[in-house]
Amino acid sequence: MTCLECGNCKEGKKVFYCPARNEFEIREEVVVREKENSRWKKGDPRYEQHRRRLRKDREDLKIS
Repeated sequence: MTCLECGNCKEGKKVFYCPARNEFEIREEVVVREKENSRWKKGDPRYEQHRRRLRKDREDLKIS
């Protein structure tokens, strides 16, 4: 199997067709997501309301 130099693999797409292998190739890349900061701090006056609302939403999901 020699490469036909079609350029499909060099485009950087996750799924591409390889004519040399006569099949579709899927690149499995590890995606690292950084933890997002919700910007809710304890010093914020609305922090407690926000925390209680989130907690109530979670409890509602558990009950259902």
